[in-house]
Amino acid sequence: MTKVDGQRIVFVSGLSGSGKTTAMAALEDLSFYCVDNLPVQLVPQFLGLCTKASSPIQNIALALDAREKNFLESFPEVVADLREQEAAEVDVVFLDCDDETLERRYRETRRVHPLSPEGSVRDGIARERTLLDKVISLADVQIDTTLLNVHQLKETIIRQVSGSSRKTVINLVSFGFRHGTPGAIELLFDVRFLPNPYFEETLRGGNGRDPNVADYVMQSERGADFFGRLDDFVSYLLPFYDDEGKAYVTVGIGCTGGRHRSVAVAEAMGKRLQEIGREVSVTHRDVERPL
Repeated sequence: MTKVDGQRIVFVSGLSGSGKTTAMAALEDLSFYCVDNLPVQLVPQFLGLCTKASSPIQNIALALDAREKNFLESFPEVVADLREQEAAEVDVVFLDCDDETLERRYRETRRVHPLSPEGSVRDGIARERTLLDKVISLADVQIDTTLLNVHQLKETIIRQVSGSSRKTVINLVSFGFRHGTPGAIELLFDVRFLPNPYFEETLRGGNGRDPNVADYVMQSERGADFFGRLDDFVSYLLPFYDDEGKAYVTVGIGCTGGRHRSVAVAEAMGKRLQEIGREVSVTHRDVERPL
């Protein structure tokens, strides 16, 4: 068995249709390196490569499928060998679900069951339950997904693996409408109504990260009033995104050229969010464009 050192390894298994794809998405949000359906016999070599990489991969999640040849024979041995190595932290997460709900999910997606491609879904579920008996006995965490929606399942996985809920990460993007609106934005604020430093000769050549430019925008009566309302609104919304288990929310702040007003507001909002303990990134898409 390849020696591992300091790795956190999470195996995800369970019944087909119980939510493995959602679980892996949650682990990816926790910065795990995720691989689906890796043959069990390749797991030791793969983990060894992760250890020897120039930047060692510490957090690894592997989704394993009962249909994979040699899975049932090899998986218990692989887990036992890894658990004997005190340098590795190994968890097995097993997802379960009642038969009626699994059948409904297959009907809704119009998929055939992988273990009963020409028979009934119920037959496939029964066959898979029998196959997975040994895997259940290895599980550190068993999650019944029968009554969970995708958001609740993601939150459950995050809580089980990390020990706490992860708040939504905020991505702030400043831009200029002149250059087009960025895609994939959940919240968009147009700040072209704020005082424009472009029309002040001493400020025109700067940008919203410069203190004088930022003060001109943010300390004006309109700027201060707007920012207070924006702060209240965003602070009101974020707990709802947290409750939904949303990993990221992207907030776009636009002005005409994307150099002065939007940059100043995005910078101020980024600092404010950091002050209240949020994880935030700030990107200024158009700040370096020529006037």
